Amino acid sequence: MRNNNLQMAQGVISVLAILCLVVGWFNLFSPEVNVIIKNKLFYLLIGLSFILQAPLLQNEKFRYPMYGAAALCIVGAFLPIDSNLSFIKTIGLLGGVIISFTNRSATRQ
Repeated sequence: MRNNNLQMAQGVISVLAILCLVVGWFNLFSPEVNVIIKNKLFYLLIGLSFILQAPLLQNEKFRYPMYGAAALCIVGAFLPIDSNLSFIKTIGLLGGVIISFTNRSATRQ
């Protein structure tokens, strides 16, 4: 039962993250608000989604790297947008997506 709750929460957070991208893409709010939604809230939600997904991974070797990807997303979201280190949130996003897809292909075999 716990896994189902985690999966549902992770799914809802992922949908919210996608909505952040859509809102930012269509510039539905003022430029300042769009920047916060696109560059801050999106990465916070993705990081939270990765945290919820990590315990659900079939291969335990992927769990800590998924937590690491989540940490990069969350820490990167709090950095100033023009910071030289702001790229770490993108690395976290990329890493988490790769881990997620790797885990799916491993469970199908």
